[in-house]
Amino acid sequence: MKREQQFGNVTQSLHNQLELVDALTIAPTSSKEATNANAITTTTTTALSGYTSDSTPRQRMRSSRPLSILPRIGGSNRAGQPQEYELVEGGQRGPPPKKKFNWKLVIGGGLALFAFVALFGPRERRRKVIGAVVDSYQSWGDSPAAAQITPPPLNIDGVIPSTLSFETDPNPSKTTQCTKPHTFSKPLVQWSLIIDAGSTGSRIHVYKFHNCYSSPTFEYEVFKMTQPGLSDFRNDPEGAAKSLDTLLARAVEVVPKEFQKCTPVVVKATAGLRLLGVDQSVAILDAVKGRLRTRWPFPLGKDGVVIMDGKDEGVYAWITVNYLLNTLNSTQATKNSFAVLDLGGASTQIVFEPTFTRPNTVFEEGEHKYRLDFTGRSHVLYQHSYLGYGLMQARQSVHRLVEFLSPEPKPGQDPSIPNACLVRDSDREVEIVDPKADPEVTPNRKVVMTGADVGSFEGCKRIMELVMAKDALCTVKPCSFNGVYQPSIIETFPNGPIILLSYFYDRLSPLLPPKDQSSLSVPVSKFRTFAQQVCLGEQSWLQHWGSNPTAMVELRGRPEYCLDLTFMYTLLRLGYELDEERQVHLAKKVGQTELGWCLGAAIVGLKDEDGLVCEV
Repeated sequence: MKREQQFGNVTQSLHNQLELVDALTIAPTSSKEATNANAITTTTTTALSGYTSDSTPRQRMRSSRPLSILPRIGGSNRAGQPQEYELVEGGQRGPPPKKKFNWKLVIGGGLALFAFVALFGPRERRRKVIGAVVDSYQSWGDSPAAAQITPPPLNIDGVIPSTLSFETDPNPSKTTQCTKPHTFSKPLVQWSLIIDAGSTGSRIHVYKFHNCYSSPTFEYEVFKMTQPGLSDFRNDPEGAAKSLDTLLARAVEVVPKEFQKCTPVVVKATAGLRLLGVDQSVAILDAVKGRLRTRWPFPLGKDGVVIMDGKDEGVYAWITVNYLLNTLNSTQATKNSFAVLDLGGASTQIVFEPTFTRPNTVFEEGEHKYRLDFTGRSHVLYQHSYLGYGLMQARQSVHRLVEFLSPEPKPGQDPSIPNACLVRDSDREVEIVDPKADPEVTPNRKVVMTGADVGSFEGCKRIMELVMAKDALCTVKPCSFNGVYQPSIIETFPNGPIILLSYFYDRLSPLLPPKDQSSLSVPVSKFRTFAQQVCLGEQSWLQHWGSNPTAMVELRGRPEYCLDLTFMYTLLRLGYELDEERQVHLAKKVGQTELGWCLGAAIVGLKDEDGLVCEV
C-alpha cells in the first residue's frame, strides 16, 4: 500500500494544519509548478497530521466576546469560544484566512525539498550534504544591542514561610504559624486536592494552607503519582476512573478526617485528553466524576472534573513558580518575575511578563494576553500553549515525517528506515500513530528505524526545522513559530529570569555533574552541546559521561535522547528565539514543593469566595 493511502484521512485534518500548509506552499506560475507545490504541501502536511497549536488562526484573530479564564483572581483575555468546546477540545475551527504571496513561503518549500534530499537520498550523498552545512541557528533572533545579565540564582532557602512537611507536622489540623486566623470567617487551616491527569500519568497534590494572613499561605504538599494516564483508557471509562483510586487513598491518609468533607478535589486533565475524540473524553470525565461522588468523601470543587484549557495550564504554572520564589509579594514591586517555559508530554507552554520600551511597540490584544491581579499587584502576561508540541507528540511527529518521506525499500533491501534523530549505530522499533484515526479501526503500524551512520544533531535539526513551521503565515507580528504571535523575548524580557520545567529538567539534569540538582542554571547552548555529544552514540557517551553511572543508565535506557535534546534546543533557539548564551534555570522543586501548574490552581481555588469552609 502506498504511503499516501496510509494517511487517507488527511483531508479531514487539513483545517488543523493551516500554518504548516502556509509554510510549505509555493505560489505556482504554471500547471506543472502547481502540481509540484501541491505535492510538497500534501506530503509534509500529511506526515505532520495532528501537529497543531492550541489555537487556530481564527482563534488568534480578535474577538469581541469576553472570556475570563481566571475570574477569581482578576485574570482576563479578549478571545472567547463556546464553553463545551473549550472543555473538550480547547479551541475553535474555522476556514483559513485568505493568503497573499510571501517569499518566506518559497523558502519553506525549498527547505522541505532540501530536507527530503539531505535526509532520504542515497546514504553516501546524504552524509556529504549534512557534513557541509553551516549552523544556520546563528541568525535566530540574535541582537547585539540586547544586554545580557545573568539572572540571579534561585533562592531556594527561606522562601516558603513554613519548613514543615507532612512527616514533621505535629498536628495537621493546626498550624505552627499562629493560633487564630486573620479573618474569623476563614478556618485556621485549609486543605486542597488537585489531580493532574496528564498525558503520561496522573498525579495528586495534597496541599495544606493556613489563614494567618490576609491571603491563604501555603505550608506543604504531599505528592503521589500513578501510570498510565487517563487517555490510555480511551475505550474503558470505568478503568480510567478506577486508576485514580490509589491517589485518593493517599489523600484519605493525609487529610485529617474532620477536614475531608470540606476539602474540595479537582481533577484537571491536560493535553492527553485534549487529543482524544469528544465522545471518549466526555465518557472518561463522566466516569471519574461519578466515582468521586460515590466512592470518596471529598466534595467536588468548582469545575471539578474538566479538561483544562492550555491557557490556564501556563498561567497556573507561572503563579506557582513566582509565588514560591516570592516575586508576587506586594513589597517586591521592583523584583522581576520569572518567565515560565513548561514542556509536557503532549503540549508546551510559555508565560512571561513583557515590558514594552521601544517606540511604536505595543502588546497586541488577543487571547494570548492576561491581566492578572494577585496579592495587590497587577500583572499583564503573555501566554500561549502549543498543543502537539509536547515531547511525546514531537517524537511522534518526527517519526511520522521520517517514515512518510522515506522511499519504499526495494525487494531484498534492508527495510529499516534511516532516522537522523536516533543515536548513531542504534536501532529502534517505532510505533507510527495516526492521531486522527481510531487505533481499533486503523491499528498503529510498527516500523524499525535506525540511526546507523546518519544519526547526528545536524541531520536531526533539519527535521525539527520542518516540524516547527517557523515560516508559517504570521498574521500578527512578531511570531514565534507555527504562526503564533509572541512579543520578542530579547526586546521585552531581555534581563528577566527564565525557568524551564518538566521534561526540560528531566532530560538535561542527568547529564550535568552529579551534585545537588534541585536547581540548575545553564546557557541555552548547553542543549546544543549535549545533543551533539549524545547523537554520536556510545563512544561519545563514554568519553563525556563514562564516570557518571546515572547519566549512562539514562542514555542507554532512552534511545530517543538525541531527538529529545535536539527538539528542546530547537524549541528554545528557533521557536522562542532565545540567544545562545541566555541563561536559563532548570528546576523540579522549590524546597519540597513540586513545580508545575497545580499549586497555582489550588491558590486560585482557595480565593474563590464560594469555596467550602470547614466548621471544626
